[in-house]
Amino acid sequence: MRPSPLTIFICLIFLFPFSCFSQPAYLPNQPRDSSFHFTQLQYFASTRQTPFWMQANQFGIVPQKNPAALLHLGVEHFTDIFNKFRKVKNLRIGGGIEAAISFPNAKIRLPQLFGSIRLKNWEFFIGRKKQSVGLADSTIGMGSYVWSGNAMPIPKLQAGTSGFITIPLTRNWIAFSGFYSDGFFENKRSITSGLKLHQKALYLRLGRLDSRLKLYGGFNHQAQWGGRSPYHSIDDKLPDGLRNYFNVVTGKAHVKSGKITNFDSTNRIGNHLGTIDLAVEVETFSSSIFLYRQNVYEDGSLYHLNNISDGLNGIRFRRKNLYSDVFSIQEVVVEFLNTKSQGGSIANVGSYVRGKDDYFNNAQIRDGWSYYDRTIGTPFIPPTSATKWNWPVNADFLTSNNRVSVWHLGVSGECLKNINWTTKFSYSDNAGTYNVNFESSAKQFSGLLAFQLPLNILGKNYVKLFRCCRSGKALSKNVWICTWNQKKPTSWIFSEINRPQNWPGF
Repeated sequence: MRPSPLTIFICLIFLFPFSCFSQPAYLPNQPRDSSFHFTQLQYFASTRQTPFWMQANQFGIVPQKNPAALLHLGVEHFTDIFNKFRKVKNLRIGGGIEAAISFPNAKIRLPQLFGSIRLKNWEFFIGRKKQSVGLADSTIGMGSYVWSGNAMPIPKLQAGTSGFITIPLTRNWIAFSGFYSDGFFENKRSITSGLKLHQKALYLRLGRLDSRLKLYGGFNHQAQWGGRSPYHSIDDKLPDGLRNYFNVVTGKAHVKSGKITNFDSTNRIGNHLGTIDLAVEVETFSSSIFLYRQNVYEDGSLYHLNNISDGLNGIRFRRKNLYSDVFSIQEVVVEFLNTKSQGGSIANVGSYVRGKDDYFNNAQIRDGWSYYDRTIGTPFIPPTSATKWNWPVNADFLTSNNRVSVWHLGVSGECLKNINWTTKFSYSDNAGTYNVNFESSAKQFSGLLAFQLPLNILGKNYVKLFRCCRSGKALSKNVWICTWNQKKPTSWIFSEINRPQNWPGF
């Protein structure tokens, strides 16, 4: 049921004073022990479907079906401990919480709820925390392939770095960044239940922090395992326990021991996926250029280079100094994503052919690489619920459209001295899956134009104006005019990502 104009009006009247007449807890780029941000989203639509770039890569905050308004607030605090006695240096403890409330149904989402301990550049946290994994632009790009921030963060325990750490005896020429974590998926999924998450990543940087040329490389590895599933299981139970956890961590193939099915013994324990990333960063006095490539792996095809054409390719150009008072471009991102190969249409696990990787789907874990019905990876591989209105359904698998090619352009800058603007334009060609092809290739265009204006009323506040559109055959059409009021600026129009500033994709 679509909210009435009266309901929308009452919601906006109720929310407006809080967002426009409240003091920010801190100003950007100032040192702080705590931060507080308050965001309000107001929008009207020509259809019931939320525009693509209003809800994609927003950590599951913005509903896929349009509400009348969205209230978003959060607090984060860190402080030094043992500072008085000077026994431990650079040891900090803290945590954060964020809540997003959509109206008029008053549904509450918690994209962040975590506690953390930091020692120099190391961090351990437990709970939900916003992250983006991989070498790619995380601001105006389409997001990393495997972990883009499209779904709500998964609760987990994680130990790792909070930036690149130089390796001793290398004179700061070699640095690393990584983490190791385990978590839990939601219990009430459409098909499975009790699934566990294993995740780790390791990246290297060649070049000092102030070097003109820096090289990056590394990998990330994600696995869904354990729990219950009616497919390829024994009494609906999937392999569990310490021995199988070791098999998941190492990615060991063809496990023969234990109580497992033929499906597990001829594959691996769990659903494994990730990317192997390469990047180059060139720094000049006035600008920086960042080129990156994410190679997709999910079923062994990458080892034989059968799906080498699949992956995310991107280049980002960023200006360091802006001189124009009228109009300037600060950042440009151009990306191309391809997932149509998948190693070919024939699945032959016992040979080098491999193929038919069926990205984000899994024969055992049918609800796939998702969290609360949102794709965890790139939003351009959507769940079937987003495409079934007009296209064939791929049985009860997560997605019916994982063979896509996407061109993306993101541009941001400044005009009239203090107005920030951002555009995102994406054009995709959607072919369905190898199991269920779309009869005719579905083309889709998604666009966004946003302005951020300062509003100095009882403190420093900001108003954001949006124009969003989407047209094509893959997803339902809509055109929106939106406003977003908030107390402090985040990463342009997007939710704040807790990623260190010396990470190249930030």
